[in-house]
Amino acid sequence: MTSSSGASRRQVLAVAAAAATAPLLAGAPAEAKPKQPKTWDLTILGTSDTHGNVYNWDYYKDAEFDDSKHNDVGVAKLATLVNQIRAQRKGRATLVLDAGDTIQGTPLATYYAKQEPITSTGETHPMARAMNILKYDAVTLGNHEFNYGLPLLATWIEQLGFPALAANALNAKTGKPAFLPYVIKEVKLGGHGAPKLRVGILGLTNPGVAIWDKGNVEGRLVFADMVATAAKWVPEMRRRGADLVVISAHGGDSGTSSYGPELPNENPTALIAEQVPGIDAILFGHAHNEVPEKFVTNLTTGERVLTSEPSKWGQRLTRMDFTLTREKGRWTVTAKSATTLNTNTVVEDPAVLAAVRGQHAKTVEYVNRVVARSSVELSAAESRYRDTPILDFINHVQTEVVTEALAGGEYAGLPVLSIAAPFSRTAVFPQGDVRIRDVAGLYVYDNTLEAVVLTGAEVKAYLEYSAKYFVTLPAGAPVNPETISDPAVPDYNYDVFSGVDYDVDIAQPVGQRITRLVLAGTDTPVAADARFVVAVNNYRRSGGGNFPGIVKTQVYNAQQEIRQLLIDWAQAKGVIDPADFFVPNWKLVRDGVPVF
Repeated sequence: MTSSSGASRRQVLAVAAAAATAPLLAGAPAEAKPKQPKTWDLTILGTSDTHGNVYNWDYYKDAEFDDSKHNDVGVAKLATLVNQIRAQRKGRATLVLDAGDTIQGTPLATYYAKQEPITSTGETHPMARAMNILKYDAVTLGNHEFNYGLPLLATWIEQLGFPALAANALNAKTGKPAFLPYVIKEVKLGGHGAPKLRVGILGLTNPGVAIWDKGNVEGRLVFADMVATAAKWVPEMRRRGADLVVISAHGGDSGTSSYGPELPNENPTALIAEQVPGIDAILFGHAHNEVPEKFVTNLTTGERVLTSEPSKWGQRLTRMDFTLTREKGRWTVTAKSATTLNTNTVVEDPAVLAAVRGQHAKTVEYVNRVVARSSVELSAAESRYRDTPILDFINHVQTEVVTEALAGGEYAGLPVLSIAAPFSRTAVFPQGDVRIRDVAGLYVYDNTLEAVVLTGAEVKAYLEYSAKYFVTLPAGAPVNPETISDPAVPDYNYDVFSGVDYDVDIAQPVGQRITRLVLAGTDTPVAADARFVVAVNNYRRSGGGNFPGIVKTQVYNAQQEIRQLLIDWAQAKGVIDPADFFVPNWKLVRDGVPVF
């Protein structure tokens, strides 16, 4: 038998053992969890490539903007989304940035650069009015900011209530930044007593300005490589106390350029993220793509850089969200994400509309002025693949202006050819009254007219390069006008000539497609050493599109805007009649048989 004293000892031991294991038993109190660090959040909102859009308005159609996907446009729409997010986040930090291409792209923007320029009137630019209402924290200069010259750009910057950035735009004489490279914004991440976060914002503009606006910047500004510039300034911003570094870059992320290798990369955003340590996020633009969220791993640190692009014209708003912790005085980003918001989900902000209402109304009145009457309807819908009168209208006016300018001079004896591209698939001159907006809808860019001398061999090489626009379609294969072009080549990089007759054989490989090139109205082949004056826009002549042979000294350059020359010609004639200018001189063929 077991004694009672032995039983007691066993009970005591059992109780002790039970006490030792009590935390493991159901219903027992759990051990205290480690204290989680406190988190804060920051939201950065981003726009880009607004291109002079304030109202949700199509000035070329004189109607509310709409497209096949029912997108809306304009800073007024963006402002509503921004204000909604600010209200939702009241008391928490929200920054608003723009990645450039702001003051060019609509008749509204053109009017206050050309018809009533802000440099002479002293009036505030509509994009300054709109963006000041929205209260941006910073804007990066895009390449189109340089279209109207440095004085107008300087005036616009002075009118902004926030900084304009472009770290890689350098004074040509001193090599120092010509604009503010970056800002460091100190923001409070919450209510009373909350810690402050220093956000560094670096602005990078596009090096292509050196080509596209050579006439405005040559000898004044040079444009450094965007990757190298980021590598220079990001460590400097960190040294000066930036806890978070964001780049606002006017360059896409494809890693490719529309021009040759003599200039720094046009679209290096992904390369910046890969090669430059210390970047948390990049808002980018220029390519007009919608990239809601894309992470790029930095090759040095292994950190993932958040990138986002908000489409174009105010159709989308980028939202970047950051979660942060703070330990021993240092901030750490523990999570980050991005998305894009569609502006067609909201109404326009009334304050922005009110700020620009008078300027919008004046622009609408201007573009609705009648300049001529058209004898028939002229459409650009087929201009990419068929010789059309409306594109010949451009070439005829360019040819006429250059011919008259060179009369009696050294080049008067040379035939004058002209180059034009189908900028718009929707442009129409209606039968009857033709208004300024109809002409502006045909020629949507603020290009000026120039002329150079090309040889016959250079003309052929140029045409061969242009013909890469088309996909290869063997004889007998079905032809669909909607898919006849290479998606990698934009319409504005397909040029057609007047003044020579030629065939483009789309059954042949790229580089061997100009199967007939003869003097106008003859069967005489164009000789390789023949010389021609060629009328061309300043964008192309400066190297835009990387066409061969065209970058050379001009024999004509009166700084005349092509759109205005078209308007002036129409007003002087009073009637637009294809019989006055339409000369079918090119066609698409396969084995000599016309495609259309």
